Amino acid sequence: MQKYNSLVIVGAQWGDEGKGKMTDYFAQKTDLVVRFSGGDNAGHVINFNGKKHKVTIIPSGIFNKRVINIIANGCVVNLTKLVEEFNIIKNSSIEHGKLLISDRVQLIFPYHIKIDECQEEAKGSKKIGTTKRGIGPAYQDKVSRIGIRLGEVSDPDFKEKFKEVYDYQMKFLKNVFNQEPLNFEEMYNDLISAYNLIKEDIIDCGSYIEAAIKEGKRVLFEGAQGALLDIDHGTYPYVTSSNTSANNVSIGSGISHKLINTTIGVVKAYSTRVGQGAFPTELINEIGNGIRERGHEYGSNTKRPRRVGWIDAVALKHAIRTSGLDCIFITLLDVLSGIDELKICVKYEMNGRELNSIPATNFKYEQCKPIYIDTPGWAEDISNATSFDQLPNEAKNYLKLIEKICEIKITGFSVGPDRNQTVVLEHLF
Repeated sequence: MQKYNSLVIVGAQWGDEGKGKMTDYFAQKTDLVVRFSGGDNAGHVINFNGKKHKVTIIPSGIFNKRVINIIANGCVVNLTKLVEEFNIIKNSSIEHGKLLISDRVQLIFPYHIKIDECQEEAKGSKKIGTTKRGIGPAYQDKVSRIGIRLGEVSDPDFKEKFKEVYDYQMKFLKNVFNQEPLNFEEMYNDLISAYNLIKEDIIDCGSYIEAAIKEGKRVLFEGAQGALLDIDHGTYPYVTSSNTSANNVSIGSGISHKLINTTIGVVKAYSTRVGQGAFPTELINEIGNGIRERGHEYGSNTKRPRRVGWIDAVALKHAIRTSGLDCIFITLLDVLSGIDELKICVKYEMNGRELNSIPATNFKYEQCKPIYIDTPGWAEDISNATSFDQLPNEAKNYLKLIEKICEIKITGFSVGPDRNQTVVLEHLF
């Protein structure tokens, strides 16, 4: 089979693994960066030249002026927020690449955000932990076939169609949640204003990406959230609203899976999770608090403190299988410096029996207790390491253990947030 210059980067845990950093790093050597799922609930923080830069829906390759960035059909887009985000980048004096958007993306409207808020509040103590940005309701409309695609806005009867959907949504908000109607004309005018600013950048992304790959261009596909938040294969129901695994790249961007060459999973040297849901290796102690502070484990969008735990090889192997990962990249290795003894979860124990996989229900998953192996930690500051050989022996052994347990190659690691604090052991392009 012919090999193409295509690379997929996805998170292999519960999100926040550092995908933005890795996409930005590899984007220095690529031609296209494609975001294939999710919405503006997936913030990525990218560090370079001593400054932090945040994106939510815009692909992380935007900070390279020679890269074409594509928001593909698997995404949901709040057009007003997208324009605002891109204007911030354009007005920041940072050189940036081109942004293109699929004509098949589903649009997020204010009523999606209102429904999201109402649904979450109605769950009470059973809240999922949504960011309340309308992502889930937009995907609900997509599946219900009443969603609005970006390409429809230019249709001559669009306003009438939009009004029909609006009327339906207002009835839903009134009858179910007793909410007053939103202003249709204001919503429509905001949409058209934003649309007019990006209408020249709307494309059939599947055809565009396929042509680029076959021309020999380097194409990087960027995931959002993490594989353990996948709507089908994540820790349901505490998941996101889309398929976040690498297997969704072809569906979410409109190309054949045969055009995808290599898939890399981004993995923290420990585990974090936001919101509700089982978390067997969670550390509710001084070690966990220390990791949180050293790793700045707070949501880039919400500022919520993330739950912290030891690395979980059972969950990681689940992500490796469901995403078909070829290799993994370890981030935030430097955060573990100073911990005397590290732990790796290799199995679960549930009701007296050992498990090598994640149970299908949260009820059962919450009953799982981690079975660990211990390995010595290291005291040295490794943030200036530029090669594997410069790591302390304990850090080298930690990485080798993860490779052995998960039966997958580690292709690199990072020792800090900046682009320059990235050590690549194998060049993937």
